[in-house]
Amino acid sequence: MSATEKTLLALREMASAMQEHKRHLTKLDSEIGDGDHGNNMHRGFAAALERLEGAEPATPADVLKAVSMALISKVGGAAGPLYGTAFLRASTALAGKEGLSPKDVAAAIEAAVGGVKQRGKAEVGDKTMVDALEPAAQAAKEAASSGGDVGEVLRAAAEAANEGSEKTVPLTARRGRANYLGERAAGHMDPGARSSYLLLDAAARALGA
Repeated sequence: MSATEKTLLALREMASAMQEHKRHLTKLDSEIGDGDHGNNMHRGFAAALERLEGAEPATPADVLKAVSMALISKVGGAAGPLYGTAFLRASTALAGKEGLSPKDVAAAIEAAVGGVKQRGKAEVGDKTMVDALEPAAQAAKEAASSGGDVGEVLRAAAEAANEGSEKTVPLTARRGRANYLGERAAGHMDPGARSSYLLLDAAARALGA
């Protein structure tokens, strides 16, 4: 299977995860946000699959760019621009590559996080998806440097993102709609951090870890 086919496989698994966890993400978002994150993410990834249906992307970067365009056009609220930027930066990091090494995957995750931070102006501790993504990028880099394969790099990233999303529960929000709740946001998991974990977990499962 080519790297492009593997990227498409990962995308299909991500779309499936957003469908499966749509209600869970919506419940999390209804507690501290607009209550639409699950539906929005499901719609966005379904649109990404539709966009790629019948298309013949030549590289993994082409796949990720198509996902970016679909998310920006179909996902409402802050999630569309943030996730759209993440996938676009990952695509840019992989431009021209027909194969994907573990270090390429780690670099793509790191680029995605950089895009999210620049777009959303958030840091770790602000109770956002950055709380899941930044440790994920660090874990991916360490796994790649230690000789892990692509699946192991993604699994390390997913596990770090899972821990990061759990750490958002006691935090008060400093960004996004949850920011308006002040102390009342404490005790609730950030939905963007959780969806970040679910997407990385889906990619890891798709690619064998």
